[in-house]
Amino acid sequence: MRKIFILLCSFAGLFAYNEEFKKAIQYDSSVWGKARVENIDSYYNYPFAEWFVWLQSSGFFANLALFAIIAVLVAFVGHYAIVGPKSFSHDHGKVYAFNVLERLTHAVAALSWVILVPTGIIMMFGEEFGGGFFVRLCKNLHGIATILFAIVLPYMFFKWLFRMLPATYDARWAIMVGGYLSKNKKPIPAGKFNLGQKAWFWVCMGGGFVMVTTGALMYFLDTQIPVANGAFLGMTQIDILRLSAIIHNILGAACAVFLLVHIYMAVFCIKGSIHAIINGYKEEEEVYILHHYWYQELLRKGKIKPSVFEKEYTNLKPVK
Repeated sequence: MRKIFILLCSFAGLFAYNEEFKKAIQYDSSVWGKARVENIDSYYNYPFAEWFVWLQSSGFFANLALFAIIAVLVAFVGHYAIVGPKSFSHDHGKVYAFNVLERLTHAVAALSWVILVPTGIIMMFGEEFGGGFFVRLCKNLHGIATILFAIVLPYMFFKWLFRMLPATYDARWAIMVGGYLSKNKKPIPAGKFNLGQKAWFWVCMGGGFVMVTTGALMYFLDTQIPVANGAFLGMTQIDILRLSAIIHNILGAACAVFLLVHIYMAVFCIKGSIHAIINGYKEEEEVYILHHYWYQELLRKGKIKPSVFEKEYTNLKPVK
C-alpha cells in the first residue's frame, strides 16, 4: 500500500507545474533546457569544467583568500612593530587634495568594498558558516554593494585616470618601496599618487570592473542574452559560468589583499592620512615628503607657497 501511495504521489507531481512554468524550465532555459545535453559534451572539450570542479572541491578558492589575508595581516603587524608608522606635522599649512565629489564617490566605493570583501569571504566559506539565512543575507548584501560600486566606478576611473598612468619616477619609488621600510623621512619621488596607490587604482577599477562583470554573469546565470547562449567564442553558458567563477574567486582574493593594504596605509601606516579623503586636505609635510613631485607641480602652478620644510629637507631634482 505504501509503495502504491508513493507511486501516486510521484505521478501527481508530473502535473504540479503549470504549462508556462514547464516551458520556461524545459525549453526556454539556457541551463535547464536543451543546453543540458550540449553541456555534457563541453565538459570534455573545455578545460573550465575540470578546473572549476578541482578548484572548488579542493577548497582552493577559500584557502587562497584565507592564506592571503593572514599573510598580509602578519606583514602589517611586523611592519608596525619594526618600522612603525610615519607621523607628519599638523601644525603647518594644508594642501587641498580632493574635492567634494571625489570624497563622496570614494566614500561610496569604500563602503561597497568593506561590504564586498567580508561577504565574499563568508560566501566562500558558506558551508563552514552553516549556510542558511546568514549566508543568504551576505549574498544579498554582496549584490547590493556591487551595484553601489558600479555606480561610482565610471566617475572615479575617468577622474583619476590621467594621474594613475605610469611615470618615469615610479621605478625609483618601487626600488625604495616609497620609503615605508625606513624610519627616516626624506622627499620621495611620487606625484599626487604614488606607485602603490596607482597599483591599487588599477586593481580596484580594472579588477573591480571584471568582478562586476563576472559577478553579474554568475548572478544572472539563466539569461537569454546571446553571450550566455553559446555565441561568445563558441562557449556554452555553463562554460562562461565556470570561467566567471574561477576569475571572480581568484581576483577576489587579490582585491581583498589590496583593500587591506589600502586600509593599513591610510589608517595605521601614515598617521592622520585618512583625514585627507574626509575633509579633502593633506598635511603640508606629508605632501612635501611623500608626494614631492606633486608639491613641485603645485608650486610651479602657483597654487601653494614654498614650504617651510624646504629648509629642513633636500629637494629632489625636478622631473623633466
